[in-house]
Amino acid sequence: MAPKSKFSTSRERATNPLVWCGAIICTILTIAVIIGGIVTFIGYLVIHPRVPYVSVMDAHLDHIQIDYEGILEIQVTILIRAQNGNEKAHASFSDSSYSLSLNREVVAQLVAPPFEVGKNSSVDFNYVVPSSPIPLRPDQAEDVDAGLKKDLIIFDLKGSSRVRWRIGSLGSVRYLCRLDCQLRFHPLNGTYIPSRCSSKAK
Repeated sequence: MAPKSKFSTSRERATNPLVWCGAIICTILTIAVIIGGIVTFIGYLVIHPRVPYVSVMDAHLDHIQIDYEGILEIQVTILIRAQNGNEKAHASFSDSSYSLSLNREVVAQLVAPPFEVGKNSSVDFNYVVPSSPIPLRPDQAEDVDAGLKKDLIIFDLKGSSRVRWRIGSLGSVRYLCRLDCQLRFHPLNGTYIPSRCSSKAK
């Protein structure tokens, strides 16, 4: 018996037009994603954005006194600088708030209203921080008294500021600048012992 010949109809051989349309759309989307990535990368290299940051530039312990009942009075001046190193973008700072504490006792709150920092520029905030009389626990009073005798008083400064800046046509970027550092002073003359206190990455 002769073998049966195999054949297919034109309907079976033809590819569904929807399949072709789907393949074409996927190809176009893939190319668009690749081009978008290349454009973003080139834009980053051209603009070379820099993250704005905040730093303590200087400080001074204007006054510190503790009486026999453990009541503490202080006044500190702190210079905080907001820096924007971008040559082609302004930076907006908001929700700026920092707490100053001594021996785990918050003695002052440093705040600033929303502000703008121009291209490749900086803004300084000179905080003069007088505190109301602060009653300390006996152990806290002993620590402060020991620091006065050693001529070394250490404050903790913690807080943050929200930053937003635009990277050319690539869109806006939001970032949280955090400060968490110690400020050291010689109480005999109030001088600040310089140390790194910045939200800028090392």
